[in-house]
Amino acid sequence: MEALGRFAEPSVLILTSLAGGEKHGYALIKDIEELADTVVGPGTLYAALSRLQERGLIEALPAEDRRRPYRITAAGAEALREYLQQARQISRVGLKRLQAWA
Repeated sequence: MEALGRFAEPSVLILTSLAGGEKHGYALIKDIEELADTVVGPGTLYAALSRLQERGLIEALPAEDRRRPYRITAAGAEALREYLQQARQISRVGLKRLQAWA
């Protein structure tokens, strides 16, 4: 989880979206909206893309017209996998503990 930094949520959403294939900014915003029922604004998106690129978790591809697509790297896929496995463990424990409240 360290690779994603303290701004994990937008990063996780972006990496999850890119795990499904290359996308440019607007396509990422729309996919994340469908995926997580949340809106990631352009400022948040491009700041997170910059951080992910600096960490080597995604890479920018050559621009197509005015659009610059991005894709997840092997390091990004591994960071996402680790994050999601830990989140699954936390979710499993949390749900089990909540059974006492039912």
